[in-house]
Amino acid sequence: MATEVKVPALGESVSEATVAKWYKKVGDAVAADEPIVELETDKVTVEVNSPVAGAIAELVVGEGDEVEVGALIAMITEGAEGSAAAEPAKDEAPAEKKEEAPAKKEEAKPAPAAAPASTTASNSDHPLAPAVRKLVEDKNLDPSKIPASGKDGRLTKGDVLNFLEGGGSASRSAAPAAAPAPAAPKPERDLRDGEERVKMSKLRQTIARRLKEAQNTAAMLTTYNEVDMTNLLACRNKYKEGFEKKHGVKLGFMSFFIKACTTALKEWPAVNAEIDGTSFIYKNYCDIGVAVGTPQGLVVPVIRSAEEKNFADLESTIVDFGKRARDGKLGMDEMSGGSFTISNGGVFGSLLSSPILNAPQSGILGMHKTQMRPVAIDGKVEIRPMMYLALSYDHRVIDGREAVSFLVRVKECIENPERILLDI
Repeated sequence: MATEVKVPALGESVSEATVAKWYKKVGDAVAADEPIVELETDKVTVEVNSPVAGAIAELVVGEGDEVEVGALIAMITEGAEGSAAAEPAKDEAPAEKKEEAPAKKEEAKPAPAAAPASTTASNSDHPLAPAVRKLVEDKNLDPSKIPASGKDGRLTKGDVLNFLEGGGSASRSAAPAAAPAPAAPKPERDLRDGEERVKMSKLRQTIARRLKEAQNTAAMLTTYNEVDMTNLLACRNKYKEGFEKKHGVKLGFMSFFIKACTTALKEWPAVNAEIDGTSFIYKNYCDIGVAVGTPQGLVVPVIRSAEEKNFADLESTIVDFGKRARDGKLGMDEMSGGSFTISNGGVFGSLLSSPILNAPQSGILGMHKTQMRPVAIDGKVEIRPMMYLALSYDHRVIDGREAVSFLVRVKECIENPERILLDI
């Protein structure tokens, strides 16, 4: 009996993914719950497991294809005995053939057969992926006019988006001569000795795109301040052993900064707001994103209702997020919907930087390295542990007075930790 394998739910607001890697090929044996394919979304990498034990009967999509939630990606013959030496899947044609002569591939391709006007035709030997087909139909494009860069000459969603960004508008009803010639893709440069080319992951591409979109869209400005960490360090040193003994987790700095930010966000709600069309959306909660670096890129898991959590809850959540982020085990719903972000470049040694907004949020706090520096205290020069803080904000939402006052409030809470504990 054949069993279908479909793309699982990927989380809130995520409707598609890219097939990153097939672990199995046609004919291979597979155990129940064994990973068979890796999908990349714009936030995380997800493994899809086999629902039954058997053998791979068909791989419906190839590596590099865009797939939507619920789309069929493979067929498994339940109970069948597979072989590790089975013939390769149809979708796994040797990549070097495509790289050696892409032009020849186009020349050798037979002319497409006539098809009914209602049929969505492909510009290759492969059908369009669901996400690509939808975009082509929505924009009324002729896919045969769009250069394809996917595996085996497949058309990807990125190809269509690049075609549109380049001014392409070839419709099915337009005459071939009237279709504007799409801009030729920039050729990849030759590699020098000692260089290697590594394709960007879906996550890395999305990070790059969103950061650039934030710069292009928001009226982004950064304000800076410095905080004396003397009292916070003393407070932590005084209570860290008792805290760990009671709660089973170490007392770090991040929980203090989260509490300081939630205190300041209550007083300056614009920093916790976002733009939606021609409206502002103000949030009566503090869902704080904490930026975590992983081998795959930066991810920002969100601590829900951080203003309601105590220090032990915050520290436990931070430790859990950090571990699961490095293992690639965070869920999609854990990295969406934040209202404000904190990024700690100080753990890597950064002394000062200007963080980029995590759209559609309007504010992000950058923490940095604590460094002993000479400062003037009551007319005397003293050596104190100092940290630079940076608040990047969207000036369309937040006025300068609000931004500066928010950062000053954070500074006051950190320099006098009892303010957080006493809520003053």
